[in-house]
Amino acid sequence: MDWNSEILKNVSWPVPISNRKSKQKVAERIASRVVDGDIIGVGSGSTSYLAVLAIAARAREERLHIMALPTSIEMALTCAKMGIPVTSLNENGPDWYFDGADEVDPNRHLIKGRGGAMFKEKLMMSASRQNYIIVDNSKLVEKLGSKFPVPVEVFPDALMHVEAELKKLDAYQIVLRPAQGKDGPVLTENRNLILDAKFENIDRDMEFKIKCITGVIECGLFQNQPAEIIVA
Repeated sequence: MDWNSEILKNVSWPVPISNRKSKQKVAERIASRVVDGDIIGVGSGSTSYLAVLAIAARAREERLHIMALPTSIEMALTCAKMGIPVTSLNENGPDWYFDGADEVDPNRHLIKGRGGAMFKEKLMMSASRQNYIIVDNSKLVEKLGSKFPVPVEVFPDALMHVEAELKKLDAYQIVLRPAQGKDGPVLTENRNLILDAKFENIDRDMEFKIKCITGVIECGLFQNQPAEIIVA
């Protein structure tokens, strides 16, 4: 049954997209990689949103049969609006996966998670045969953590314990991320909380150290996941 949904018809990116021209270029580069029959992992964020639009346009024009594995509710709704069938990891694995990033350092280590979907993003990246990180020049940094804190997804009852353990790892500022469209804190895709932690130095083992803290569901450091970086 066709819902004829006004909600889907009005799905769009909620705020103006920064560096849109550059992001559009990498979105089109990702769309050019699509082949008939692909099952594509779809990341979160504004660059991924533009990529979904570009992929949908190709699929319509060339009558490509593809499926998407979205990592967030907003990407699932965008795929539904654009006519891209959605599947799940319980049914299909991704042939390849694309996503944006908040920071990329010279070692191709990443900070992600401003959208609160880092658990599903890292799961998708781990399950995928090939990963692409699509960014514009503003996301390239010499030192990881120089622009953004490290998001840490935390089971709610473990909030104070995780804060104390992050301080032992020399986090000098830890903030519970507040919501903007609701009262109270942000809830992740898994209904957990997010601590944004700033570090003066992020060593190569920091992702492992954070994930070893009991109560941490996931963190926004992506230091051990192979991916091709595509820069506008």
